[in-house]
Amino acid sequence: MSDLAERIEALERLDLSALREHWPARFGPMPPIRSTAFFRMLLAWRLQAEAHGGHSRDTKLELKKVGPVATSAQQLGVGTVLERSWKGALVRVEVAEEGFRYGGRTYSSLSRIAQEITGTRWSGPRFFGLRS
Repeated sequence: MSDLAERIEALERLDLSALREHWPARFGPMPPIRSTAFFRMLLAWRLQAEAHGGHSRDTKLELKKVGPVATSAQQLGVGTVLERSWKGALVRVEVAEEGFRYGGRTYSSLSRIAQEITGTRWSGPRFFGLRS
């Protein structure tokens, strides 16, 4: 196994606070992410980008054309798991092709899940740490 593969695999054993310790020294200001799974993916991508050069010039130009990415199941990637601690309980939501799975049900938006969990209206992406 390569050193890069070992470093990425080691991320799986870290909790959110341990993952956050790795960020500032290497990458600068901390992103406003509260999802352990999403933070792991971001760190893994950054480690790979350091090793292999990141996006090509053409890809960077295409991404600039697209603009900000709105949160949706398709854009997060099927199988992604979002985690958030709420009042001492771990909340886990899985991204599915048809939406977001939580508590045995499928929802069309993260905001509906956040509202069910908290009892008040929330921005789902903000609740799960995808937006500041």
